[in-house]
Amino acid sequence: MVLAVSRRSRRSPSVRSEKDTTRVLAGLARALGHPARIRIVRTLIAKQTCIGCDLVDETGLAQSTVSEHLRILQAAGIITGEIERPRVCYSLNPVALQPLREFLATAESLEQARSSRRA
Repeated sequence: MVLAVSRRSRRSPSVRSEKDTTRVLAGLARALGHPARIRIVRTLIAKQTCIGCDLVDETGLAQSTVSEHLRILQAAGIITGEIERPRVCYSLNPVALQPLREFLATAESLEQARSSRRA
């Protein structure tokens, strides 16, 4: 009797890890892939913490639109929301952006290596 082995279990851990990292990076890129979300993140970087209505004023968008962008950023783990009745106070989750920082640092070091070879 031959037991069926799923394809996933046959992959090496490094391949699985690379695919997981790729998915995480793609999720972060999707979440940051809108100008309004970049503005929200920049505002949170500058102010450290922000109430939702402040973000509406900063972006100039409707409350419902800002809420949708906040939901997407929160689902990606980029921001956290803490309820301080009757409002929600948002802040950046820098740990969530670590995979993106590492990816960009790797890309930058590769570019620097290429530039030094050309010179």
